[in-house]
Amino acid sequence: MTQINGLPGFPEVSELPVAVTGATGAQGGATARALLRAGRPVRALTRDTGSPAAARLAALGARVVHADFDDPATLAAALDGAGALFAMSTPFGTDLDTEVRQGIALLDAAAAAGVRHVLLTSATNADRSTGIPHFDSKQRIEQHLAGLDLPWTVIGPAAFLDNYDNDWTLRSLREGVFHLPMPPGVPIPVIAVETIGAFAAHVLTHPDAYAGRRIDIASQWCTGDQIAAAIAAASGRPIRCEEVPLTVVETYSEDLAAMFRYFQESGLDIDTDGLHAAHPDIDWQPLEAWAAARTWDL
Repeated sequence: MTQINGLPGFPEVSELPVAVTGATGAQGGATARALLRAGRPVRALTRDTGSPAAARLAALGARVVHADFDDPATLAAALDGAGALFAMSTPFGTDLDTEVRQGIALLDAAAAAGVRHVLLTSATNADRSTGIPHFDSKQRIEQHLAGLDLPWTVIGPAAFLDNYDNDWTLRSLREGVFHLPMPPGVPIPVIAVETIGAFAAHVLTHPDAYAGRRIDIASQWCTGDQIAAAIAAASGRPIRCEEVPLTVVETYSEDLAAMFRYFQESGLDIDTDGLHAAHPDIDWQPLEAWAAARTWDL
């Protein structure tokens, strides 16, 4: 315990629970697990406290609590007494205006609850007015956070490696093809969600060192050809990379087409060498290790 203004009884931030949004999803789940491994108390926020993912977190030692971004009372109750918040938002499954509204509501609730540190996960280059709809929505949330009277940190993960073993990708991999809306030889920065969770837990464990900072994060730069080769080596199946034209991507999602057009024309900007040198304790899981650790049902 510590003393504030000479009064005993105020716990250290490290003794207070970290509230984790998206705890039953990819980024939030990885962050919750990393915090639990580090011995931090975790309050896992979810709309469905009875889900299998919630049960798995509870079995690991997290306290699972109900929270709905559209219900201020549940947010207030979930954040009461929390020392820190891992905050995230997503437009997928909803829409951009809803993402912004819910993200702002979460941050305002954190400020009202007296949370001592907010870590917001955004996207690489999302602070640069990219013109990518689901990046620009995150920029609006970042701007709101910067205007609040509380310590904050923003991390901007690069492209998720974990998107390359989802059901849609697996269908084409079973045919020996890795589809990517990029030229096969052009590199992009990538990162695994477990690495995002490890970095987020590190920041939340050292809040003073990261307050007021925005950090884009990636494990490495790799091409579509390299991703296909890594999956081929891990699965024992021949895989080749084929570029998907942006005109085809547009028929599915103009948002994703805008993202890959930005990747090709402007490009993301992450100094991975400098990042890794500054954070040697993080396991920057490379592509090959990520692929080898998965069971490829091809």
